[in-house]
Amino acid sequence: MSRLGIFVDRRTLSSSDQLTSLIRCRDAAEEMGHSVEFIFPVDIRKIPQMDALFIRARTDPMNITYVASRMAAFAGIPVIDDPESIQVCSDKVNMYMHLARAGVAIPRTLFLSKEDIHPSRVRDIMDDLGTPLVLKEPSTSFSLRVERVEDPAAFIRVARRYLKMSDWVVAQEYVQSTYDWRIGVLRGRFLYACKYIIPSQTFKIQDSVNGHVVYCAVESVPPDAVPAPIRDLGVAAGKAIGDGLYGVDIKDGKEPKVIEVNDNPSLEGGEDGSYPHVYREIVHALLET
Repeated sequence: MSRLGIFVDRRTLSSSDQLTSLIRCRDAAEEMGHSVEFIFPVDIRKIPQMDALFIRARTDPMNITYVASRMAAFAGIPVIDDPESIQVCSDKVNMYMHLARAGVAIPRTLFLSKEDIHPSRVRDIMDDLGTPLVLKEPSTSFSLRVERVEDPAAFIRVARRYLKMSDWVVAQEYVQSTYDWRIGVLRGRFLYACKYIIPSQTFKIQDSVNGHVVYCAVESVPPDAVPAPIRDLGVAAGKAIGDGLYGVDIKDGKEPKVIEVNDNPSLEGGEDGSYPHVYREIVHALLET
């Protein structure tokens, strides 16, 4: 019997949906003949005793989840997600560079330093990428520090704020859409597909509007209803990052383009509604391959 460690923290258990997702993962592993232990940060020393580790807490190179992933890798046990994937996906400059090198279609994108943030250069950038465009602080997640700007004054104001947190700002072509595709990729293979229906009040899947947080709706899409170009682009983007578990976000305009690759993607929102064996496939990838 193999032992699967599931790394969690108190935030992971703060919602009933996340707790239900964890229970489903545990049940799938036990049905396959494996034992499961939930590992909290205080018990991180137990990781080398596991046969595999599945991280279900927010990943970031600056927090304890990265330490857990690195411990598993150092001990030579399979881990999702691995330290390299966490590093790449937590830095949008790094992530987009990986995608570009692999020939994966992304919106037109520029990486800007503080020397670029002056009126004449900003006007040239907006002429090149179009108006509006999107500015991103590279370490952002959950749509934080992502803003749409309509004019040079707003561009400079937002960019200068982000440059207090990073040496770079990502400027990107704005792609209009009412939903994003999310393609789940595991070990270079298609895992699931869903649509994130963007709230009417914003252009992001999660945003604060008038003091209230609004979230996207999730619509699971059966395999035979996923367009082949979307599916193939998602898989290509996952492979460009590594060999882990990824959620690839795609805008489906005239040409589908990847806007982000997320390590440790959420599953508790119903993303797997049309894919009942998602957790079994994850457990199989960790313990049986």
